[in-house]
Amino acid sequence: MVQYETARIDASFAALSDATRRGVLEQLGRADASITELADKFHMTLTGMKKHVHVLEQAGLVATEKVGRVRTCKLGPRQLAEETAWIEAYRQLWAARFDALDEIVEELKQKEEVDGRKGRE
Repeated sequence: MVQYETARIDASFAALSDATRRGVLEQLGRADASITELADKFHMTLTGMKKHVHVLEQAGLVATEKVGRVRTCKLGPRQLAEETAWIEAYRQLWAARFDALDEIVEELKQKEEVDGRKGRE
């Protein structure tokens, strides 16, 4: 299997493991927003949203810029290519296992049909 940069992929999956952070990414995919706007949208405190944004920023998924007193968030530079490749490798592994299981089930069905016919003769 392909080797991945463990710290980066761990940070990405940790960031994506929280529903609020995934929601923030979806929101920022539509438009940049201040931390205050995000906090209001997700009905949470400013401190709570700052923590979520910090986790996303550490993973490279969000970038922030402070202009005056407003910190604006936008999607970060990471494209999640490594994470997508990691998921795809496991998807292929499981697809192959399910295909093999389907073959076994089909063989068992055919054997059952043959045995059923023999019993009626």
